[in-house]
Amino acid sequence: MSSLLVDNIGELVTNDGRGGDPLGVRRDAALLIEDGQVAWVGPARYAPAADRRLDVGGAAVLPGFVDSHAHLVFAGDRAAEFAARMAGEPYTGGGIRTTVGATRAATDDDLRATVGRLRAEMLRQGTTTVEIKSGYGLSVTEEARSLRIAAEFTGDTTFLGAHVVPAEYADRPDDYVGLVCGPMLAAAAPYARWIDVFCERGAFDADHARAILACGQAAGLGVRLHANQLGPGPGVRLGVELGAASVDHCTHLTDADVDALAGAETVATLLPGAEFSTRSPYPDTRRLLDAGVTVALATDCNPGSSYTTSMPFCVALAVREMRMTPAEAVWAATAGGAAALRRTDVGRLTPGARADLVVLDAPTHLHLAYRPGVPLIRQVLHNGVPR
Repeated sequence: MSSLLVDNIGELVTNDGRGGDPLGVRRDAALLIEDGQVAWVGPARYAPAADRRLDVGGAAVLPGFVDSHAHLVFAGDRAAEFAARMAGEPYTGGGIRTTVGATRAATDDDLRATVGRLRAEMLRQGTTTVEIKSGYGLSVTEEARSLRIAAEFTGDTTFLGAHVVPAEYADRPDDYVGLVCGPMLAAAAPYARWIDVFCERGAFDADHARAILACGQAAGLGVRLHANQLGPGPGVRLGVELGAASVDHCTHLTDADVDALAGAETVATLLPGAEFSTRSPYPDTRRLLDAGVTVALATDCNPGSSYTTSMPFCVALAVREMRMTPAEAVWAATAGGAAALRRTDVGRLTPGARADLVVLDAPTHLHLAYRPGVPLIRQVLHNGVPR
């Protein structure tokens, strides 16, 4: 059994939640890894022997980031759309169909290369777990292809055939819902863990979303939901009603939405990169946290409304623009993301967890927000292996 001691840790974020500190910070710590898992955590002076030793020189060590919302299977870009928004055009979600056309025209190798490039960017910036959605194919064969490629990179794949209604079904949305619930779901389900719907004006209403998600549940998929991004709507409460693991965006919430989330296990996943890239209002995160809602942060990496792979950037945005404390933002980007994926093996550095960790080129986690835009990820270990 191979072992590695990560030693001389100035600040270790464990997320063990003990003693009233959700980050479970330990100082002057060490961590033992055996066969890809955390085997021991404690004071450096009591560190056990190991086959190898990694001295981090007093740096901070965090769990690897868990990005629970990303759209990585696509072709082309929408830089011109971004420029138009910066010049004053509002974001409506209509550009999704542009990416659908480019994605359908791409080869498998083209799509695989894009996912691989973006996944490598994420890993360099400390993201060790990522969820990847389909949603830019919007046909039976294209959605299955997208998910098959996504599954080469992660076990957390999400079927998002209900992203928007494609152009060929623009006048027949009921027929498209039938396609999603029938042949498309049957083709996609073998490659998916989750099902998702963009429940928003201009996409899918509550009745269509409920029907699609119920079919996904019957096929054994867990529920996720894009909700309340462009305005108030039924999405958040629908997600809670269906026991969704996560409702994502949550930009426009009523008191009833917040109450529903506070009384449920559904995570509110916030995507500040989307607000940054669309000049939209940021979610009122203090309102959610003060109500006791579990909050996650994710990148929403996609070519239209949030083309970033950087979880440190999202942490900095959450602190500056969403009034989260640095500790709350780091927890949301690690343990919160794990909760949104209903994973207990990641997002923490405690015995039995997967040995996914990030060494910062900084003494504390505070520097992620304190020094925005600076490449502070010195080293990443994934399954205990340096990457």
